[in-house]
Amino acid sequence: MRAPSFGARRAACVSLMAVFLSVFSTGCATRVERLPVDEVQDLSGAWNDTDSRLVSDEMIKDVLSAPWLSAYQGAHKAPPALIVGEVRNLSHEHINTQTFISDMGRVLINSGKVQFVASRGQREEIREERKDQDLNAREDTRKPMGMEQGADFMLKGAINTIVDASGKTQVRYYQVDLSLISMSDNRIVWVGQKKIKKLVERSKLRF
Repeated sequence: MRAPSFGARRAACVSLMAVFLSVFSTGCATRVERLPVDEVQDLSGAWNDTDSRLVSDEMIKDVLSAPWLSAYQGAHKAPPALIVGEVRNLSHEHINTQTFISDMGRVLINSGKVQFVASRGQREEIREERKDQDLNAREDTRKPMGMEQGADFMLKGAINTIVDASGKTQVRYYQVDLSLISMSDNRIVWVGQKKIKKLVERSKLRF
């Protein structure tokens, strides 16, 4: 039997290399799967979007059902104006508190029970726009200074964590504390607390 020629051997090597590269590139390709935004996905056990959404929903429903709201409406015949202040992250991990604040703002606005005042950063941007209007907008379309809606109450709080670990097992405990404070006299009219506890078991596999 005649041995394969050099050209045949070279062609076979090139073909084998092409198959190898194809399999390798397929194995290393990035895989993306779109998920419903309300689907619970706990990968690391850390605070995530589900925690932010569920805690904000529950705590805002609690504050809107507390006695302070009916007392205010009875005295003023109008819904109160609320603003969300600082929510401090006192936990051991990075938590995007701005997302949590936005989630609370969404529930407050959609409730229809209160007015919601823009944040400090938003107000500064709007004031700059009013200044620009004073110089450049038609008089009949300008928005005057000094007409802003002042907040009656500020909602603020903190997120704390405790982690208890043994070997590859962790218990993560999250505690969210919120207070609603009267802007006129610093009275605390509502205090809310939400706790989350997660059991996290790490895989023994290491890659």
